[in-house]
Amino acid sequence: MRNLLPIISSHSGGRSAMTCRFRCGDACFHEVPNTSSNEYVGDVIADALSRRGALRAAAVVTVAAAAGSAVVAGAPQAAAVEAKHGKPGKPVKPAKAARGLRFDAVAPNTADQVTVPGGYQQNVVIRWGDPILRGAPAFDPEHQTAAAQAGQFGYNNDFLALLPIPGERNRQLLVANHEYTDEVLMFRGYDAANPTREQVEVAWAAHGLGAVVVEEDRRSGKLTVVSRHHLNRRITATSEFLLTGPAAGSSLLKTSADRTGRKVLGTLNNCSGGTTPWGTTLHGEENFNQYFANAGRDTDKRYGIGTGASERKWERFDKRFDVAQEPNESHRFGYVVEFDPYDPTSTPRKRTALGRFKHEAATVRMTSDGRPVVYTGDDERFDYFYKFVGSKRMRHGNSRAAREHNLTLLDEGTLYVAKLTGDSPASEIDGSGTLPADGEFDGSGTWIPLATATARGAVSHVEGMTAEEVFVFTRLAGDKVGATKMDRPEDIEPSPQSGKVYVALTNNTNRGKTGSPVADEANPRTNNKHGHILELTERRNHADATSFGWSVFLVAGDPADPATYFAGFPKDRVSPISCPDNVAFDVHGNLWISTDGNALGTHDGLFGVATKGDRRGELKQFLTMPNGAETCGPIVQERRVLVAVQHPGEVDGASVEQPASAWPDGPGKIVRPAVVAVWRADGCDIGV
Repeated sequence: MRNLLPIISSHSGGRSAMTCRFRCGDACFHEVPNTSSNEYVGDVIADALSRRGALRAAAVVTVAAAAGSAVVAGAPQAAAVEAKHGKPGKPVKPAKAARGLRFDAVAPNTADQVTVPGGYQQNVVIRWGDPILRGAPAFDPEHQTAAAQAGQFGYNNDFLALLPIPGERNRQLLVANHEYTDEVLMFRGYDAANPTREQVEVAWAAHGLGAVVVEEDRRSGKLTVVSRHHLNRRITATSEFLLTGPAAGSSLLKTSADRTGRKVLGTLNNCSGGTTPWGTTLHGEENFNQYFANAGRDTDKRYGIGTGASERKWERFDKRFDVAQEPNESHRFGYVVEFDPYDPTSTPRKRTALGRFKHEAATVRMTSDGRPVVYTGDDERFDYFYKFVGSKRMRHGNSRAAREHNLTLLDEGTLYVAKLTGDSPASEIDGSGTLPADGEFDGSGTWIPLATATARGAVSHVEGMTAEEVFVFTRLAGDKVGATKMDRPEDIEPSPQSGKVYVALTNNTNRGKTGSPVADEANPRTNNKHGHILELTERRNHADATSFGWSVFLVAGDPADPATYFAGFPKDRVSPISCPDNVAFDVHGNLWISTDGNALGTHDGLFGVATKGDRRGELKQFLTMPNGAETCGPIVQERRVLVAVQHPGEVDGASVEQPASAWPDGPGKIVRPAVVAVWRADGCDIGV
């Protein structure tokens, strides 16, 4: 049996140094890219927002001290809390949990396994290296080749989607992102200073996207892979993509290999994503900066692209990763990718109209007149979140004409960035989590237009920047218009039931440090190592909504910490949670939250929280991850939950020779990221 290393983190919070090294290029140990002097929440902008017709939230959430916590409030604050929610600590009926959350919460733990509630079962659906294309060999970790990996399931699965397959009973199409590679855990004897060409080419093939048909065993609930299906597909770092939308063809996107500025090889660091009503999937290119070397321009610095060699040394094997030789290649990454999983011959497209930054996700809601609205966050300390409102209406049906039309919906419309203001004086926001005098963290906001793309061209709304510059250097456009600096905005998900939009803010330990922005009403904690979630209220017709109300829905951490908040639900009846990342909804309207970097000393997990009714804020842990792993995905169906177990064993000091985990195949086997399905043993719906 191989030795299992202890879980050690040399970084703040719960994420290991190894994860930071390979996933994001040690972003937290570099200077914060956003050094702009934007106004912050709480600055004197309320009057301006009022003149723009900003809306207060229809239902304001109070961050109140719940039973078991000890936040001391003055009389005016206590009165405000009582007026809105009844007496503080009002007991909740000891009835059943919210529908969809009726399971025994999994206790926080450090077990090297996926732990699920009693009465639930699980199986590993697919692992890194499992063959999915015709002719692909069985996985052999000691003899990996790029050709084999291109036909096998990729590494570090993140976003997941399950799509129906018309005419194929009990089968669904699983689409997955393959975000990044951890070569130390992939190759025996890996020399980070001198990777081989074969190792680099295997890593290129392990990035990208995967599509694979899975089949349900109706007797057991297991999902298994249907190999050699015609819809099975792999997209890698060397596959061809089209650049579309307002920046396509720009001189900013042209390279020596592509003088048209319209074709690019590969997609990198795909984090989360979304699905569209017209049957495609969206994939956000996140920490693309770490793959490029030898940068020197201010625009590169704003995106965190380094001046020296890259971690993986890809620039030694392909000059396009060397900014000094190919200055525009990095401009061709950092977009939302649209992928048509039902057409194996289709070419994926990078949608420049949605802007270029570190996209964590891209989720879609339709306006009342049939136009797409896409929400996306920029996963960086003190960066922004955005929405894109399309100008073209979706066509229904599966005709070729309808599909071709719908594949243009994300090329025309307006890109906006969010600016928020609190309704309390800045002097009352001290970073401790203590509520302001009105008893709540809330306020109003506006969507500031950055640029509009049409069939006839594009128009910039940012002084001093062309439209092409806005779409390629979107972060700089956000700086110029004074967007609100947030605590790592990641997944953003509109509720299918209420229409409210939830923004996961993972953490930001730089908040309040010398030289960094202080706490504000939308980011109310200094040294915010546990993160929080905002709830936005827009008009029902999102195309017309240029203003919104917002409130803090959840402040993560140990429920015994007075600074935490669970939408007013008693804190002695919730699970501890740290670092919310990806989110999803179930059919009951509950928000499901996966975590990344648990800073409470236990493993990451998946949690469900009620968003409505008298049990609003009731949060329960559904599962936990193995050693070193992050919870990704997730998908919550009526009878099944799927999660991507990303980077298991990614613990400081671990390697192929000295693994920190024995998951999923046991001692003596290489650690492999994988997708896991969970279901009730009795075959009934999840959590009812």
